[in-house]
Amino acid sequence: MIRLKIWILLLAILLFTNIKTFAQELVTDRPDQTESSVTVPKRSLQIESGIMFTDWKENSFNIKQTLLPTALFRYGVTSGIELRLVAQNEKLKNDSEKINGLSDFEIGTKVQVLKKEDINTEIAFIAHLILPTAKKELTNDKLGVVSKLAFSHAVNDAIEVGYNIGYNNFGFDDGSITYSLVAGFSITDKISAYAEPYGEYFNLKDLYINADTGITYLLRENFQLDLSFGAGLNNKMKYLALGFSWRIPE
Repeated sequence: MIRLKIWILLLAILLFTNIKTFAQELVTDRPDQTESSVTVPKRSLQIESGIMFTDWKENSFNIKQTLLPTALFRYGVTSGIELRLVAQNEKLKNDSEKINGLSDFEIGTKVQVLKKEDINTEIAFIAHLILPTAKKELTNDKLGVVSKLAFSHAVNDAIEVGYNIGYNNFGFDDGSITYSLVAGFSITDKISAYAEPYGEYFNLKDLYINADTGITYLLRENFQLDLSFGAGLNNKMKYLALGFSWRIPE
């Protein structure tokens, strides 16, 4: 309850702070959990990578996860379609063992299905196929699917809101419904911040509610740094992430 009040206070401060117009041309899918409704430009390669530390606690069981690197590669096929590849090295540690290696690869696409100049709403569909490529200790050993619809709205000249609703199935059980809602703000021409609740209805049985916040710094027009952290509101999870996004060509 205390963490929820802190997050609400942070969101209120951001909402009522006098900030500049959101003007960054480099639109990324990190560091927040909400995927953007924007695809990368045609014939551009965008690399979004970093390091993420996560700690879960469930009763007396504790898991520490390090992703180094976590990487999303995005390539613009047309002005509204991109190809995507997710690859990451994962290190897991619990009370009894340590595991290290490449996670299952994900290949996918993002398709922008709505973008019009006369309305302030954009919509994209994102789908990834999870391939059982990792070693035994890290793979689900089945084909999986990650899918979601991504929406974004320009509330006014200073605030942009995005949200996702999705469904994941890793080849067993009933899968999970995922959700996220992010408010993004431009503080200066180079610095932006966001606040976001997100989570999932795991196996269509257990609801996990989390929140995170972060900041980005546009070092160049095609290169951005980011810092983010989050925590579970009804579960014992916390994470810290650092990363960058780089679009080629500029």
